[in-house]
Amino acid sequence: MKRELGIARCGLACCLCSENTQCAGCNSGECSDKQWCENRKCSMERGLDACYLCNEDCRKELLQKIKPYGFTKFIQQYGVDRLLNCLEQNEKNGVVYHCNGIMGDYDDFNDVDSLIEFIKTGIR
Repeated sequence: MKRELGIARCGLACCLCSENTQCAGCNSGECSDKQWCENRKCSMERGLDACYLCNEDCRKELLQKIKPYGFTKFIQQYGVDRLLNCLEQNEKNGVVYHCNGIMGDYDDFNDVDSLIEFIKTGIR
């Protein structure tokens, strides 16, 4: 885990991303997705560092997917540090962020509450 990379604007965990060796992140001027990323554009237009700082219950672009949406909701409830702590502990316990392309153990959920519980406990 590269904790210093933290969490992306949309809630994805840059700190665990399998692409974090070549990706500069959405807050860098070098983001390869900056032209199309609706979450980046929206949060920047609102003067927010990330979607989790917004008061709207938004499901734009990447927030349509359970993982970034669930991570965003987790941060709103518990904070960034707790998310990073949980992700780090889960990784030590064998939970995999990306195991099949960009899909991993955090992707196979149908509802946010189940995902949040999994983040907290690492147990299905």
